[in-house]
Amino acid sequence: QVQLVESGGGLVQAGGSLRLSCAASGRTFSTSAMGWFRQAPGKEREFVAAISGSGGTRKYADSVKGRFTIFRDNDKNTLYLQMNSLSPEDTAVYYCTAAAPNAPLIAALGHFASWGQGTQVTVSS
Repeated sequence: QVQLVESGGGLVQAGGSLRLSCAASGRTFSTSAMGWFRQAPGKEREFVAAISGSGGTRKYADSVKGRFTIFRDNDKNTLYLQMNSLSPEDTAVYYCTAAAPNAPLIAALGHFASWGQGTQVTVSS
């Protein structure tokens, strides 16, 4: 399994922006679909965004479309999530995740094989 380490979380006011990063180990990064999920207190982990290995295909949850952008740098083995126009409803622990190499891009929790430890994002009103 690939090792994933998230960074970039923190406290931000409503309307602000944050950029999350996820550094991945291993040689299969560019062949693996990657994603971001989040989990708020008392709620189930939910899909946020996902991107294909090449970066050519992206999927977003309806709740973040137009505000969040997922992108990746395969030369740096790094995944990103640019979050703009943040609201208190975006407060959660955000997890980076990787699918198995060459697996299709499917925006479902059970599709992803490796998970990071999570980074906290808190949006104040």
